[in-house]
Amino acid sequence: MSSRKRGLAAGVAVAGVAALTLTGCSGGSANASDGGGKVKLSLVAYSTPQAAYEKIIKAFQATPAGKNVEFQQSYGASGDQSRAVASGLAADVVEFSLQPDMQRLVDAKIVSPDWDKNQYKGMVTDSVVVIATRKGNPKHIVDWPDLVKPGVEVITPNPFTSGGARWNLMAAYGGSLAEGDDANAANTYLAELLKHTPVQDNSARDSLQTFVQGKGDALLSYENDAIFAQQNGQALDYTVPDNTILIENPVAVTETSQHPTEAKAFVDFLYSDTAQKIFSDNGYRPIVKSDATMNFPHPSGLFDITKFGGWDTVMTRFFDADNGIVGKIEQGLGVPTSK
Repeated sequence: MSSRKRGLAAGVAVAGVAALTLTGCSGGSANASDGGGKVKLSLVAYSTPQAAYEKIIKAFQATPAGKNVEFQQSYGASGDQSRAVASGLAADVVEFSLQPDMQRLVDAKIVSPDWDKNQYKGMVTDSVVVIATRKGNPKHIVDWPDLVKPGVEVITPNPFTSGGARWNLMAAYGGSLAEGDDANAANTYLAELLKHTPVQDNSARDSLQTFVQGKGDALLSYENDAIFAQQNGQALDYTVPDNTILIENPVAVTETSQHPTEAKAFVDFLYSDTAQKIFSDNGYRPIVKSDATMNFPHPSGLFDITKFGGWDTVMTRFFDADNGIVGKIEQGLGVPTSK
């Protein structure tokens, strides 16, 4: 494989791992009114946008539409969160890492089939997959071929619980193709990459915790998670490869919400300049463009999931637990593929 032009690298000083953990919920039960005009909404989301939502909720509550709205918040691995809502976890607003986790709730008649019909196709933030390394990048890991060199350990979550892990592996697969590999060689690359992965946590945020605690030489990560780590004082660098995938994060109001008006008002607020600026400040590439957003690098070979036929095709070809390319690799490694 040939080397490619390198992307962005940055780093900051060491700080405690505890900074990466934020409070998860406000008190009280979901879908409730306190009798004094207050409404409580349950927000169920994947693991990484928690810090942004803490600020966005406060900003929403300062508006006329949000002044009487309180929130119960739940964050975790995208697949686990989607399955929990499908199994009965109360939710008024759901945000996941990727579209298939939303489709599960459409199939369960919890989210409307037209959830993605707004001008943003139901997406609320973007990101890209990056390669994070130790401060100073002592093993000179800057592109996809470097991840499978002898002695390199890579941290990425379990793709059968984590949406972030699926983005990571499709970024790596597309990066392998961009290096000139055919599909068979790219499949082999995925198998080798996962052999270099000593631990697969349930979520992207758990994998970040594992990495900053000292495990591994490289971390496949959402760009926003790498930025979050730096903002919280973690000594890591990260590179945006020239060939990486555009991550698109979906949001929806549930059909089962007891407060659909307030829930819709909150989702509408997520597209406001205020909320999009907060997302941007927390490392997300905003859907609604604004002069006030963070400057992000633009990878020359950026691709999206349609490169592989879209999520329906990808879920069958790669992430079917029994017969998918990644499912078979993980089975051979003894990694759980059913949750």
